[in-house]
Amino acid sequence: MKSKQTILFALFLIYSHVALFAQLTSKQIDSLVSNAMETFKVAGSAVAIVKDGEIIYEKGFGVKSTITKEPVNEHTNFAIASNSKAYTTAALAMLVEEGKLKWTDKVVDHIPEFTMYNPYVQQNFNIEDLLTHRSGLGLGMGDLMFFPDGTDFTIDDLLASFKKFKPVSAFRTKWDYDNLLYLVAGELIARESGKTWEEFVKTRIFEPLGMDNSYPALNYMTDKSNLASPHNADSGEFKVLPDYQEMINGAAGGIYSNVDDICQWMLVQLNNGKYGDSLEKQLFTKESQREMWKIHTVQEASRNPRYNSHFAGYGLGWQLTDKKGNMEVSHTGGLPGMLSKTLLIPDLNLGVVVLTNTEPGGAGLFYAVSSTIEDSYLGLDDFHWTDKLSQILKARAEKGDEVTKKTWETVEAHKKIKVDESKYIGVYEDSWFGKMAVFKKGNQLWIKSYRSPKLNGAMYFYNANTFAIKWEYQDMNCDAFAMFSLDENGLAQSIKMKGISPNIDFSFDFHDLDLKRVLED
Repeated sequence: MKSKQTILFALFLIYSHVALFAQLTSKQIDSLVSNAMETFKVAGSAVAIVKDGEIIYEKGFGVKSTITKEPVNEHTNFAIASNSKAYTTAALAMLVEEGKLKWTDKVVDHIPEFTMYNPYVQQNFNIEDLLTHRSGLGLGMGDLMFFPDGTDFTIDDLLASFKKFKPVSAFRTKWDYDNLLYLVAGELIARESGKTWEEFVKTRIFEPLGMDNSYPALNYMTDKSNLASPHNADSGEFKVLPDYQEMINGAAGGIYSNVDDICQWMLVQLNNGKYGDSLEKQLFTKESQREMWKIHTVQEASRNPRYNSHFAGYGLGWQLTDKKGNMEVSHTGGLPGMLSKTLLIPDLNLGVVVLTNTEPGGAGLFYAVSSTIEDSYLGLDDFHWTDKLSQILKARAEKGDEVTKKTWETVEAHKKIKVDESKYIGVYEDSWFGKMAVFKKGNQLWIKSYRSPKLNGAMYFYNANTFAIKWEYQDMNCDAFAMFSLDENGLAQSIKMKGISPNIDFSFDFHDLDLKRVLED
């Protein structure tokens, strides 16, 4: 929830000297999206644009499922993943305005069980720190608690876990994207409002804005006839994936919505919290809008001369930068087979949303489509984003595939090496992720997680004391190395892990595990 953000823009540090092109017509947008879908191999997508207070474009493309072949329309629901984070910050802003909390309140004053990796950080960690990716923890640390889905971790487990993590930077000094702290924010909303995060978003945001076909969690959707199915096209063919199961709460990435409803969300954002036929109603104040759109964690601005950007950073649930003198407010989202982007240019009263149901190509599509539309309003030339991004993503995929291919070629070359598998068999435990067992399943060495049932798979000798794991879960590219450390008698005592592919999603944070042998129950 990932905001599963592939950093692509830094690669475009070049000028383009062709004629400027005007704002795109509906027909041109149709062609742009259709071409991008074919280029990036995407099953279905939907796009909408708001401008000057009106919906000027909304349309579905492709199919909800390659099995049913039913078409996507502007009301088709997709998982919007980390685009949900902005709804969480809006919910908190509403509670701030009601006097139930302050942005600078200490988290422990609202959630006494909240922990952190040292006493100072724990006692000084405030609500804004939950939302701004500056905790000192590493990228995606702890995401294995809900990624892949189907784990049994609870909010109590989560609140106690942070004291067990090791920081990678000093508190409030560096941006490293996380999801877990947004789940804490969701729990804080529940405690201070008396409603679950899901009920708060549904009754206090969706219903007032008329987002009648949006849902804070999949189990709120009683009629799934217009729900897009996630797909994976890594193999070159479309594979329909199961819907992602519910998380601890939806504050980091649980919302399902559609471009028609999200237009209402973009309009209330562009109107500084006002909505209604005459903008007579207020969801949140302009002051809250400024707080959410203020940089709290500084990042390196793109040096692409095309946009002449001067700043970049993260606000409260939004990514912030400037392009050609205009502030850009955006966020991306990613779950298995569901990739999306929301883009706002407040100075131009412009909003664009792109939803897709296929990975990995969905990321290329939402960047290419949103960037091309944005460029047309900024008065820039046609940069041919689809072609350029396609080349970059293809090169990235080929590089990752080469690493993976060599790994399994090594496994195959070493398959006749005699390995004493008995010295690796046992139960190992990580302080926050819990136990994993290494055992024989028939004649095959196997590993399984006790708390994340989808993480189980065969182990193949790779080299030295390292094995390659082929998980039964293959909805995403997440196979991993398991590297054992032995004692003086040759008995394995611990396991460190890391992903095999350099393109593994950051939420598979195997490298954060420190598994130690324990006595079996």
